[in-house]
Amino acid sequence: MTDQTNSVPFSIQPVLENEVVKLVPLKETDFERLYAVASDPKVWEMHPNKNRYEPEVFRAFFEGAIESGGAFLIFDKLSGELAGSSRFYNYSAEENSIFIGYTFYAVKCWGTGFNTQVKHLMLDYIFQFVNTVYFHIGAENYRSQKAIEKLNAVKIKEEWVTYQGEPDRLNFVYKISRE
Repeated sequence: MTDQTNSVPFSIQPVLENEVVKLVPLKETDFERLYAVASDPKVWEMHPNKNRYEPEVFRAFFEGAIESGGAFLIFDKLSGELAGSSRFYNYSAEENSIFIGYTFYAVKCWGTGFNTQVKHLMLDYIFQFVNTVYFHIGAENYRSQKAIEKLNAVKIKEEWVTYQGEPDRLNFVYKISRE
């Protein structure tokens, strides 16, 4: 995936928060604490690249997140704990669109409504600037597919995605429009 952060006319890495979650810009110094969440193999069971719990594989993922200029640490405000990460990427001025993805959470956050809180924050923010948001979701990531469909996203196509330092994988592309 190619990130086009240099041409984005708005911030894709603001601090976002509500009463439940807080998203803060990911920094290079955050590797160890984010890896502490990512090192659980269960986190990656349904993701396209299932071995991201391995340090060297996660390092490539993390470097891609830093280079994107749109990645976040996600905190559970109720516990104060680091819960995971997500990012904005692939802004297109021509389409007036952007992607949200590369999201993962600690297992204890699954099924709690946490992802819905995060996605609503990100969508509410980004729809001030774009008309369309896309999501790449792994073809085998049924949990994420169901979650994004609950937000009224519509599957529009399937495509192979090139990951930094990882094999290409089949993904479904979902779409949510501002209206």
